[in-house]
Amino acid sequence: MGYGLTISGVLNCRDGFTAAGRISLAGARVGELGFDDATISGYGDLALGLRRVRAEMLWLSRCTLTEGTVDLRHARISILRDDPAHWPARPHLDGFVYETIDKPGPLAARLAWLNAADGYHPQPYEQLAAVFQGMGRDVEARTVRLAKQRRRRHTLPPIARAWGVAQDWTVGYGYRPLRAGILLAALLAIGTALFAAHHPVPLKKDEAPAFNPFLYTLDLLLPIISFGQEPAFNPRGPYQWLAAALIASGWILATTIAAGITRVLSRQ
Repeated sequence: MGYGLTISGVLNCRDGFTAAGRISLAGARVGELGFDDATISGYGDLALGLRRVRAEMLWLSRCTLTEGTVDLRHARISILRDDPAHWPARPHLDGFVYETIDKPGPLAARLAWLNAADGYHPQPYEQLAAVFQGMGRDVEARTVRLAKQRRRRHTLPPIARAWGVAQDWTVGYGYRPLRAGILLAALLAIGTALFAAHHPVPLKKDEAPAFNPFLYTLDLLLPIISFGQEPAFNPRGPYQWLAAALIASGWILATTIAAGITRVLSRQ
């Protein structure tokens, strides 16, 4: 036990260090704290207790915990040096703050590290995203924030989960805006081709403008802008259902894009 321990230099538990039972350094202040190539047997659900630790550097590469996990809740580290593929299961990461990661490793392994954490907490995802963003890796930062939304979705009631699936599929919760453009272009192409082959009947034959399948489909998809086509023509049979589907798709796309943009702008 080393609760509240203060060491201005290095606390080295590396290179073959072995501990029978758990190690607790909660609240310690250490210059550098190293557990590379260490083996800690642990006890119960905890092997390495680093809650509220303050350190300039934390070394955790190839640290083997034979039982229990690591508790880093509300710890503050300047530099984290670890191997995301070798973290124990269900680490406690809520409130864990680090300024940079020496070797981030593959993004998939880093996301698996967060997804394996004990329960859903948004802070570990935002922390990793902020570090990636500070390193100039904006694509990885957006992917981490998208992973956060997907993890959060599993904690929501069924209706909210369904709405989350719609946002994910269409715009990636605002972090994949290109998806909405691709989906809109695909629906526009399908509608244009089908209505070009089967013109809807004009509501007022003498007053209706010349039918344009492209503008008509665009009218159906865009819930606010009107090109004067949709109110002038009345599709029938299965094409009435097609028009309804395009209208519904347009509203879903518009609302999910708006929600996504709001979420992204709130991060700025």
